[in-house]
Amino acid sequence: MDKLSRRDMLRAGGTLGAFGALTVATPAQARVWTWSPSGSVVGTGAGLDPRWVWDPEADTLVASLIDRGEVPRVNTLLRTWTKNGQPLPAGLPADLKAFMEKARQLPAWADRGKIAAAADFNNRRGLYTGVLYGFASGMMSTVIPKEARAVYYSQGGADMQDRISKTAKLGYDIGTRNAYDADGEMIVTCVKTRLAHAAVRHLLPKSSHWQRAADEEIPISQADMMVTWHSLPTTVMKNLVAWKVPMPAADSAAFLHTWQLAAYMLGIKEEYIPASWAEANSQAKQVLDPVLAPTPEGIKLANILLELGAAIDAGLLTKRVLGSLTRFMLGDEIAGWLSIPRYPLWDGLLNTFWGPFIAVREGVLKVFPGADSTYWLFDELLRKVLLAYLSGAQKINIEIPLTNNPNYPNS
Repeated sequence: MDKLSRRDMLRAGGTLGAFGALTVATPAQARVWTWSPSGSVVGTGAGLDPRWVWDPEADTLVASLIDRGEVPRVNTLLRTWTKNGQPLPAGLPADLKAFMEKARQLPAWADRGKIAAAADFNNRRGLYTGVLYGFASGMMSTVIPKEARAVYYSQGGADMQDRISKTAKLGYDIGTRNAYDADGEMIVTCVKTRLAHAAVRHLLPKSSHWQRAADEEIPISQADMMVTWHSLPTTVMKNLVAWKVPMPAADSAAFLHTWQLAAYMLGIKEEYIPASWAEANSQAKQVLDPVLAPTPEGIKLANILLELGAAIDAGLLTKRVLGSLTRFMLGDEIAGWLSIPRYPLWDGLLNTFWGPFIAVREGVLKVFPGADSTYWLFDELLRKVLLAYLSGAQKINIEIPLTNNPNYPNS
């Protein structure tokens, strides 16, 4: 792909995010994308390769806010906007207010019945999903090269505790009983995240460190967002199935629906949002599985995440325990990429007793086939991991960044 500045891209306007996107891809690249929009929530679409589609409406707006020097004032105002149904703060720039009023609306295909069913599902399965969001998904992000580089060189890379709390907030908010209700916070979290992503698209190309490491001109394309999306619900469901957690069809569909809505609210185009788990798995095989790989940045991020547990709870969440959990949840290959050693004690405990532990918790088995202390150790482990990675999510505030990672100056 020829060198193009982000401003050149944005100057093309909204058409770049649609048919104009094809002008920056070679025919061979355009043919790589084969997933059909007929499998999406709306069943139709242009079928464009999402690697060359971004979020032009948000990108143009946020670039303008940054250039106009309005971001500090906007961030201060938006700290007071915390509930989905809350009026937007007075004093917001008119163009931002208009965008946000539109962006906060649920799509026509939103199903309140499924949203209610998902609330019940999360009430019963929140312990599992919370751990998987914070750990399986969080650790997977370190072997998604584009995401790892974007995190490492953007502002979030300077404070990984804050960064993981912001990521965890998405998992926390979507799991609440009122996620999409007026008194919930999921819509707020998604809209603020969408604005933050647009700022990263504006700022990160100015980092010479990111430019040297990246194989793209503009970060966080629609394809990148779908890769991250699959690292969350698709990966969580894959683990729940592997753990043989009982999963009635209604629960499975409701859980998927809340994440379909999250994708839409984050700015992912409807034609890329899978309509079913079969379509999600099919799409993941094309956009997620082939891109997983180690990077120097990802290995460093993974090490930081593994150390966070000990900093929060030095008693149980040691680097050894979290390393074994990574190997257990994501497999030997990814653990090898991240230079995670084998820990025979914990590796053996998880491989031998995790299945029976889940079966006893779910009432499938009456008696745990090991020492009671092992069962309660696993139960406490679940709770500690959940606490460690979601404890800050309730009070975290997502803001529009103004800088890249200060440890890696632009020049």
